[in-house]
Amino acid sequence: MFLIVKSLMLVLMILMVLILVLNLCSMKTFYDKEKNSPFECGFDPKSNSRTPFSLQFFLIAIIFLIFDVEIALLLPIIKTYNMDNITLIITSNFFIIILLLGLIHEWNQGALNWLK
Repeated sequence: MFLIVKSLMLVLMILMVLILVLNLCSMKTFYDKEKNSPFECGFDPKSNSRTPFSLQFFLIAIIFLIFDVEIALLLPIIKTYNMDNITLIITSNFFIIILLLGLIHEWNQGALNWLK
């Protein structure tokens, strides 16, 4: 029991010395105004919180997330399916066709046009 307490104290002392040395050697400064101010997605945090947000930017971000998740689901299809090649090809092509139809729909709706 005494050996466990002794080794625990040794570990704690080593950790305290490491923390002290790292804090003294770090290049971090607490006096930098920009590093100490909160960053709110490019908005000034001290201004009016009801500043209009670009709806076009929001739509592009949502579309990116949707297609990103679909691609992430498409990549492991090869590993997860233990089927013959024709079933894998049909399933993958069906998934890609749905993805392309969604992209074409968004394009026709004008959601991908940044300037209107």
